[in-house]
Parts: sequence; structure tokens; C-alpha cells
Amino acid sequence: MTADDRDDPSPPGASTGRVACLVLAHGDAPQVLRLRSALAPMPVLLHCDARTDPAVFAAMTEGLEPSAVVTPRQVCEWAGFGLVEAELAGYRRFLETTEAGHLVVLSGADYPLHPAAAVADWIVGTGGRSVAELWPLPFPAWGRSGGLARLRYRHWAWRKHMLRLPVPRRIPADVSPSGASVWKIISRAHARAVVDLVDARPDLVAFWRRSWCADETFVPTLLRSPISGVDWENESINEAAWWIGWDGTRQKSPPTLTAGHFDRLEAAARGVDPERPRTVPALFARKVSSTVSGPLLDRIDAELRDPARTAVPEAVR
Repeated sequence: MTADDRDDPSPPGASTGRVACLVLAHGDAPQVLRLRSALAPMPVLLHCDARTDPAVFAAMTEGLEPSAVVTPRQVCEWAGFGLVEAELAGYRRFLETTEAGHLVVLSGADYPLHPAAAVADWIVGTGGRSVAELWPLPFPAWGRSGGLARLRYRHWAWRKHMLRLPVPRRIPADVSPSGASVWKIISRAHARAVVDLVDARPDLVAFWRRSWCADETFVPTLLRSPISGVDWENESINEAAWWIGWDGTRQKSPPTLTAGHFDRLEAAARGVDPERPRTVPALFARKVSSTVSGPLLDRIDAELRDPARTAVPEAVR
């Protein structure tokens, strides 16, 4: 954290223009609209899966300036490279249309656990660092190969099933294979570094197009590779700012949150999580929907996102 950030005398909420949000959505327009409202007044960029019904797309983008709709829209197939392309397109639009120092990358099924002004103030208070939990591969939780098989073999997805060509290939020698969730808070400098490296190294893009779940390895690998110019260890807070309701069952997506999750969400928002130590409070929850999460979101709005709460809890920072 810089001295300027530490001693900034700005009133609470003055940071909202210094943080932008990128929402990667594919459906559930009512939830996306509620998310957009909850993130205001932080500027929101939105990418919608190219396969989404035109009426749903029109509903979720209602009222957005044309420059806030990320184009070209990508086909975001499960486990494919499309979500990476959408994220990269969002980085480019962020760099071109805003002067914000950070970009929050969310799905349309995420929701903030604090007032937007408090979230923005907290992010600005990181002193220009990114906030995301990246881990080097092999990562034990990712199977016998620790996730390296995702890169060593060429993959295709068919009806949410993996198709793997059982002929190994060389992983590029000048990268540090890494993994992470796609949902992150990335600094402007790091977003620029990723875009510049993508433009300079089309061979890396070509390689990752046939990797498995590239959204969980491509950007993390670039951020942890010296060739990007990023010093991740010293320029980041290597911890997730999301609370995701994984419950230990084998499933391809996290369960949708309901009112029964509130107590755990409230504790995580204070930086208290019995399932994992936290030094960063949970700023966002994942995943929610307009059909089953309404009572939970109503309670989050009333109890956690009360505008009178002008700051994310200091005790856990």
C-alpha cells in the first residue's frame, strides 16, 4: 500500500470511479440487473455469451452505454477457450474506456456482500495490488496430475464431457503453469501486462485453445510467469475475495446459494471462515440466481449492504 493510499483523506465512497467491474454473463437477466444495481456507482462492463437469446441479452443490457457492452461477443462453451476470450475482451474495453486502477471480474451469478462504496474503498486501499488466489501446478486438489494434464494433452468438450487426445505435447518452456478461479480483482497494470503478452505471443493463445478449462489456467499462468513482467508475489494479495458454496460433493459447478447460507456468508464477510483461514474478507458471494436466491439477497441487502456500513471490516485487513 502506498503512502498516498494509506493517508488518503477522501470521504467514504470516493473510490467508486477508481474501480470498474466486468460481468461475464450468459442468462438470468433479472439477476444480472440486480447485480448491476448492487455494484453501482462503480462502472460496469458486461459481456454476454453470444448464444444467449436476444431478448435476454436486451434485458440484461438495458440502460447500459454501448461502450459498456463488451464486443465482439464470444461463444462461451463449457470448459472451452471462449470465456478466456471474453475476459480478455473485457480487459481491453476496461483499458480503453476507463481510467480505473482495478477491474473486478465477476460472473452474472455473483453478488457483493458489502456496499459498493465500501468494496471500492477496500480495493483502492490495497495499494495497486491484484487480489486473487493463484497456485502453481501441480495442485493436489486437481487430480493425479495436479492439473498439468489439462495442458499436456489436447482437449475438446462435447456435451459437458471431456474428450482428450492421449498424445502428450510440450508445455511452453518459458511459462509457469498455474491455476485459479476466473473470478478475481486485477490491477490495471496486471491487466495491461496480460493483454500485451497475449498480443506478443499468439503461440500461447494457440496452445491454450486446446487445453482443458483454459479459464482456470491461462490468465493465472501469464500472471505468474516472469515473461509477463509481473512480480505476482510482491504485487498481489494471493487470496480469494469470493465466498463460494462448495460443499464437498462432486459437481461441475458450485451449488446455488439460498437463505440457509446467510450465516456463513455473514461470517466470511467479516473475514471469519471455519472452513479456511482468511486474511481477506469475502467481498462477493457465488453463485446466486433470481429463482431461488431472492430471500438470501434481500437479507444481504438489508443486513450486510446497508449504506450506513461505510467500510469493509478493518479487523481482518
